[in-house]
Amino acid sequence: MRLHPRRAWMAAPLCLLLAGCAGYKVGPIQPHFMEGIHTIAVPTFRNDTLIPRIEVLVADTVIRQIQEDGTYKVASSEETADAVLEAEVTQVIRRPSRTVIGDVQATQEFDMTLVVHYKIIRKATGEVVDDKNTTGSTSFFVSGDVNQDERQAIPLAAQNAAQHMVTEFGEGW
Repeated sequence: MRLHPRRAWMAAPLCLLLAGCAGYKVGPIQPHFMEGIHTIAVPTFRNDTLIPRIEVLVADTVIRQIQEDGTYKVASSEETADAVLEAEVTQVIRRPSRTVIGDVQATQEFDMTLVVHYKIIRKATGEVVDDKNTTGSTSFFVSGDVNQDERQAIPLAAQNAAQHMVTEFGEGW
């Protein structure tokens, strides 16, 4: 059976289109070091800073980010998890970035960096599959009380750190 020339021209682009998609997968793609891990337990993080309860804020933000990403499920307990995410908030760094015009000693804007050290431990073997530092940063303007402005900026830095962390172990970057 011979194809009509018009049908042959239509079939060629269709074959090329289908062949180009041969290597794609639908759904989450895990990095090699996270193979076999589908659920992660996230206990409360450790706090090595002087900021009270920052560890709870960062852990909750990471849990929300894992759920939003969708590559892994958050386990309700360590017993039901494939892996455990252990982390500690190691530093909160505040640096002046802009001074007040006419007064170089007064700061108008600060940059804040939140440093979190984390490791992911495979439950079945106890193997540490990922062990890294990640950072989250933001900036804030001083509106009067610097400490109050800093407290309001911490959740933004925590969100940025959580995005970096989940991207690092979710996509292998």
